[in-house]
Amino acid sequence: MSELYQLDVSALAAKLAAREVSSVEVTQALLERAKANADLGAYLALDEEISLAQASAADARLAAGERAPLLGVPIAHKDIFVTKDFPTTAGSKMLEGYRSPFDATVVAKLAAAGAVTLGKLNCDEFAMGSGNDNSAYGPALNPWDKTRVPGGSSGGSSAAVAARLAPAATGTDTGGSIRQPASFTGITGIKPTYGRCSRYGMVAYASSLDQAGPMARSARDCALLLSAMVGPDLDRDSTSLDRPAEDYAAALGLPLSPDATAAQPLKGLRIGLPQEFFGAGCAPDVLAAVHAALAEYEKLGATLVEIRLPRTELAIPAYYIIAPAEASSNLSRFDGVKFGHRAKDYADLSDMYKKSRSEGFGEEVQRRILTGAYVLSHGYYDAYYLKAQQIRRLIAQDFQSAFEQCDLIAGPVAPSVAWKIGAKSEDPVAAYLADIYTLPASLSGLPGMSVPAGFGSDGMPVGLQLIGNYFQEARLLGAAHHFQCATDWHTRAPKDFA
Repeated sequence: MSELYQLDVSALAAKLAAREVSSVEVTQALLERAKANADLGAYLALDEEISLAQASAADARLAAGERAPLLGVPIAHKDIFVTKDFPTTAGSKMLEGYRSPFDATVVAKLAAAGAVTLGKLNCDEFAMGSGNDNSAYGPALNPWDKTRVPGGSSGGSSAAVAARLAPAATGTDTGGSIRQPASFTGITGIKPTYGRCSRYGMVAYASSLDQAGPMARSARDCALLLSAMVGPDLDRDSTSLDRPAEDYAAALGLPLSPDATAAQPLKGLRIGLPQEFFGAGCAPDVLAAVHAALAEYEKLGATLVEIRLPRTELAIPAYYIIAPAEASSNLSRFDGVKFGHRAKDYADLSDMYKKSRSEGFGEEVQRRILTGAYVLSHGYYDAYYLKAQQIRRLIAQDFQSAFEQCDLIAGPVAPSVAWKIGAKSEDPVAAYLADIYTLPASLSGLPGMSVPAGFGSDGMPVGLQLIGNYFQEARLLGAAHHFQCATDWHTRAPKDFA
């Protein structure tokens, strides 16, 4: 039998259901592997006693004859989701030592499905960043090259899955924070339609953009997790959609078009290629891998269609007005009064606020709070925030026009492979520009995913981005699954972690 850490979610679920291995055995093996690779910086919190107790409970359910796709499968959670059994920091000193009295809805749903929690994963502070080097607890490292970032903000999640420290993990995507780290580390990740996953218990960054999603090795594994994560949560999350959960895994092998054949399972599927995603701003090695992946889609029967998303370049300024504006409001609650870091020495209440927030928040978080407060201030709201929201609507309209010509949209996830740690630290705008291909879908609330598509310079992974129309997660996962049945990019592991 393969080493337990080598098994993905689907393989583990099958072995657990067949009673070939116990959840306690798998959990113990993964906890030991996580501790042995602590230098990767993927985990912020582990608790062997709690994880093994959950695994033992899952084994009891399996022994009683209960069967569920995730029952007994260990996963890990991005430290942006509150958990009652593990500390929650959101990657910030502001919340150091915080213990939530409840679990986030996403965490609770996965627990109800039988998943075992391995621990909490590193992330950019309050999910603000593109490289996971903004974490107050040190950067997570890319398993393919430890001198490079694993992407952000869900960098701990992507590093853990790529390094086989966990078969799957939760992540959150505000402007690309599932898709970009998945691309940088050679794993699969999907951001569902905004509102499909409850935001209750997710430490808020930008409320109109934040969305939870799974990160795993394959589309099949992501489908299993996403099926358990979605669903309405109307009593606790006003942005949750009143739309029932779906069994995405059951639809994976189904043809995506009436024209499909066994030889060409994607025959009849139209994939749009935005001109704006394939310009001079994208590195040649990334474009080469993306074009090779698209050629494979043509072999599977898909038709490639040139489309336009003319307002793509406006996504960055619009996003970096809207997101900081919402962040400045959401993070105002962290003032050292009821919870959050409190300065030790202060003269009065105002001084306490200033010192507590200055000490508790990192540089990037302070930068975005200040930006957000500025664009919402009197005299600037109409000029900046309102205008950005108008542009956001126009970007969404561009997508709807494009979907009249195609079924899915494809292109690069990021303009380059993962960069060196610290390479963009002195120039935050350079890091912001790396989000150019993921931001439009986020601003529009559309589902999108990253699928491993090969390697670029220095042997670093490259992801293919797929974007669907609203509620088209099943189509996205199906297109990715058929591609992964024909390729093996998603099975590749970093040589030191294979």
